[in-house]
Amino acid sequence: MKPSGHFYTIIIGGGPAGLFAAAHLNRKQVLLIEKNKLPGRKLMISGSGQCNFTHSGKISAFQKHYGKNYPFLVPALNGYTNKNVIDFFEDRGIKILIDKNGKVFPRSLRAAAILDTLVTEIRERGVELLNGEAVLKVQKVSEKFIVSLNCQEYTCNRLIIATGGLSYPSTGSDGDGFTFAKALGHTITPTQPALCPVVPQAYPFSSLSGISLSSAKISLYRAGKLINEHRGDVSFTHTGLSGPGIIDFSRYILPGDVLKVNLAGILPEELEARFMQQSQVGSTTLISFLRHQSVARNLALTLLELNQLSPEKPLAEVSKMQRKKLINDCCAYPFEVQKLAGYKKAMATTGGVALNEINPSTMESKLIKNLYFAGEVMDIDGDTGGYNIQAAFSTGWLAAQSINASPEA
Repeated sequence: MKPSGHFYTIIIGGGPAGLFAAAHLNRKQVLLIEKNKLPGRKLMISGSGQCNFTHSGKISAFQKHYGKNYPFLVPALNGYTNKNVIDFFEDRGIKILIDKNGKVFPRSLRAAAILDTLVTEIRERGVELLNGEAVLKVQKVSEKFIVSLNCQEYTCNRLIIATGGLSYPSTGSDGDGFTFAKALGHTITPTQPALCPVVPQAYPFSSLSGISLSSAKISLYRAGKLINEHRGDVSFTHTGLSGPGIIDFSRYILPGDVLKVNLAGILPEELEARFMQQSQVGSTTLISFLRHQSVARNLALTLLELNQLSPEKPLAEVSKMQRKKLINDCCAYPFEVQKLAGYKKAMATTGGVALNEINPSTMESKLIKNLYFAGEVMDIDGDTGGYNIQAAFSTGWLAAQSINASPEA
């Protein structure tokens, strides 16, 4: 049986932000609308199905993991911290596991444990769930919102849009929240995939799929100018670059940019000094030298092939020009970016509802009274490691608290 037509609060989107908002609304007459047959599709695939739902680090250290828009999140993250999130689930019987990198999982390593806890909580609060129904249009008429579905309309006093961004469209994140926000007068900042692999032009390392670099330095150039730097693990795939270092950095990368990656993990001056020293001792070969610099054998062979150098060539026989080019490739190999891997592989979306049109202390729209936003539909995105789900939980909680504190309509 479908729910009745009027509610105090309607939440559009049954992902982490929408579910967490519903789990903290004290008012009665709450409807959560989810277009999928079941809520929480993105939660179920997070952390490869194990649900890395937050990070255990100090909340003050989170500022390093959200890019330039972190200041907007400060009230939400300080209002409902990672410790609060952990306590919420532990109080409901979920035992947790923290891995060596600080990622927090349910000890069962089952995302369903987190989702089931949230669904149980909102049902106990009397929230009505409407699954398998897509919202087609949202309007504000007088003091009420009208939420239109295919064969039904609902009205409400308070509306939370928590539809997610464009990443993983198979989970239902297809950008409809941007459409609703824009129809209500909000600006949508340009969107692009984030937390995704990078596909370079003329990629020469396909055969190295599976090889990873630990804590590699990555420099980002645009129109020949250095604009950003990052450090993290980089993995070679059949089609391009991946790994946490690339994925976390991808929010800053555009097609046409050049990424220079330090493949050798050493400063070029130091590598050249070692090269010159070794070239004067015995008959050290190029492959032997690179292997002693901890460059993986297959990567070393590929670099030498790209430089048309024999692996068995003695260092002393390498010309200055050849040496300079090889050292540059080892310490700052240039990858021209053809594209980001796309929304199907992206874990998050950069861009979204413009933050200067949302009150960061309440998550309420500055343009439309009683309209709230939560989660990735806004122009916020975090690194891998539980930061995006934490932001979804914190902003969902803050929107709920704001509604709880609002006067009766």
